[in-house]
Amino acid sequence: MRNIRATPCQMQPTSASLAHQSKKTDVNTPAVFGNYVDVYDIAQAVEDGATVKIYYESRLAKIALSEAGKKLVAELDEELEKEDLAETQKAKAKWTQLEALIGSEDRIRQVAQDIVAHFEQRQEVFDGKGMIVAMSRRIAADLYNEIIKIKPGWHNDGLKKGVIKVVMTSASSDGPKISKHHTTKEQRRALAERMKDAEDELKLVLVRDMWLTGFDVPCLHTMYIDKPMKGHTLMQAIARVNRVYKDKPGGLIVDYLGIASDLKEALSFYSDSGGKGDPAVLQEQAVQLMHEKLEIVSQMFHGFPYEHYFAADTSTKLSIILAAQEHILGLENGKKRYIDEVTALSRAFSIAIPHEQAVAVKDEVSFYQAIKARLVKFDSTGTGKTDEEIETAIRQVIDQALVTEQVIDVFDAAGIKKPDISILSEEFLLEVQNMEHKNIALEVLKKLLKDEIKARVKKNLVQSRSLMEMLEDSIKKYHNKVITAAEVIEELITLSKEIKRMDKESQEMDLSEFEYAFYTAIADNESARELMQKEKLRELAVVLFEKVKQNASIDWTIKESVRAKLKVIVKRTLRHYGYPPDMQALATETVLKQAELIADELTRMG
Repeated sequence: MRNIRATPCQMQPTSASLAHQSKKTDVNTPAVFGNYVDVYDIAQAVEDGATVKIYYESRLAKIALSEAGKKLVAELDEELEKEDLAETQKAKAKWTQLEALIGSEDRIRQVAQDIVAHFEQRQEVFDGKGMIVAMSRRIAADLYNEIIKIKPGWHNDGLKKGVIKVVMTSASSDGPKISKHHTTKEQRRALAERMKDAEDELKLVLVRDMWLTGFDVPCLHTMYIDKPMKGHTLMQAIARVNRVYKDKPGGLIVDYLGIASDLKEALSFYSDSGGKGDPAVLQEQAVQLMHEKLEIVSQMFHGFPYEHYFAADTSTKLSIILAAQEHILGLENGKKRYIDEVTALSRAFSIAIPHEQAVAVKDEVSFYQAIKARLVKFDSTGTGKTDEEIETAIRQVIDQALVTEQVIDVFDAAGIKKPDISILSEEFLLEVQNMEHKNIALEVLKKLLKDEIKARVKKNLVQSRSLMEMLEDSIKKYHNKVITAAEVIEELITLSKEIKRMDKESQEMDLSEFEYAFYTAIADNESARELMQKEKLRELAVVLFEKVKQNASIDWTIKESVRAKLKVIVKRTLRHYGYPPDMQALATETVLKQAELIADELTRMG
């Protein structure tokens, strides 16, 4: 086809990474198709949110490889680049020697101890999974045995149980130590499903070649490499940790063999082809970012002494945290800025750990997180958890004496006892009013009132709208510094009493909560209240509720014919009772909106 056409045009799309080929060996594609037309590079993928950054940590200083081993690795790299069969045979011999060095009993014991300690520290701050890449099946089996000696509870013979598994095949000649880890295709599929399930107890897998390409586990956050790899194999392997998962800030590659130079070489073709952005960022950059965020957060406590917090008992710590909350809430836009900065700090910390500099500031991070854990409660929903808590993969390192497994509620956050009776009771409101920390008292009232109003949103349109406007108006005046914290507390207490009055009014009028909702819908204008008076409006509300209930069929809110019929019924009823003519159209719409709000209840009652 190329020869018979005067100006042939060929195009080859590929979903594979440019780094799949080394610069030296990838000659076929450019020779046939020419230079790359467009490159969707790693920097763009991270920027678009398609992937997360990959961070690199060398553990060579922790697990030393002998000089002979380092020499063998270098020689093996050179041999593997050659095509000659005889040279390949030499490479096999060197591979065997290197495997013996890497898989020596003492070294495997050291690697197992380091991985267990490292992974447990990672799991403290980052909810996810890890993968260990071993050089051979023999090493994988030995490493597994050493790990379960340290952590016997991680082992389980059952396919559906166990914290750690080896994923590989074996031959009959491999012997019982290796063959006991043999997995069939169906068994590997079952293990893959467990690995992909973030809630499953399987947290760590040992592999040699399997699952290094085309295997996506978004919650995989750490890969331990103890195997010589080059070129596209290396690039494919490290990409296992760059999948997006909740608020996962990045994946971590832990190097036990010194693959940094191989990684750099594998990237050369990628960068020469127009790609930008390093696929692997040194962990030190995460440590640097952690320090930057730590500095920003610590500056927010300028003038607030908390140095004695770390050696204090639990009771004193709680007092200091309460005072720290008050301090942050007293800053300009303090709560939002603090929550945002501590969230960023936690993300950087989760990547940096267990770097020694991250371990050194763990207590300080814990202090900042403890304050944040309480501040976010002032914005949480009625479920008890904020959206951030539900979606996060980053675990907090807060002292468990300060934050138990039970969800902190708004009363814990404010350091006050949850009232046995209504939160709108005179006793409770008086306690809040007299709180030493006025900024916290304001946050408590604001949060509780918002929850009270939101509870009414689903039942009473006009009442909830009116109350929310009052609340927002008071908060706006406070933010604009028109009134002080103490004054806005007074206004919110007045609002609390208004809520109590409204609740009491429905009882005094002998109306059900839904009948009262219709009453507020039609009593929402002054002319109607003056013209018709309270008793007649009450009677009209009861009649309207009954008529709407009788004519509300299933799915009536999406059936135009039913809506039109209800609209006519409401208009006629308003006119019959002498509702002000100039307000009938607005009242009709308000009544129908109120009816839609309780549509399910109306259908059940009808």
